[in-house]
Amino acid sequence: MAEEKKFDETITQITQQLDLLLNDNSVPRNVKSALDEAKKALAQKESYAVRASTATYKIDEVSNDINLPPYARTVIWNILSLLESVKETN
Repeated sequence: MAEEKKFDETITQITQQLDLLLNDNSVPRNVKSALDEAKKALAQKESYAVRASTATYKIDEVSNDINLPPYARTVIWNILSLLESVKETN
């Protein structure tokens, strides 16, 4: 039960960071599309590991986009790190 709460808090933190990037006008549209898909994957009723894996896949596709602002890339790397922590402990 405590672990579920920890995962929920981590997913909430990831979602907040995704929202930050989704609302940023300097983030390219194709990146926003992938981030939105990742956000939707995190909201599914699957296991934490499946949700984290799906979101990681979506975000990893655009993490090296040439048009991505440097700070946004740093936020994305942080999100990927948080997703890995969810996947590993599950």
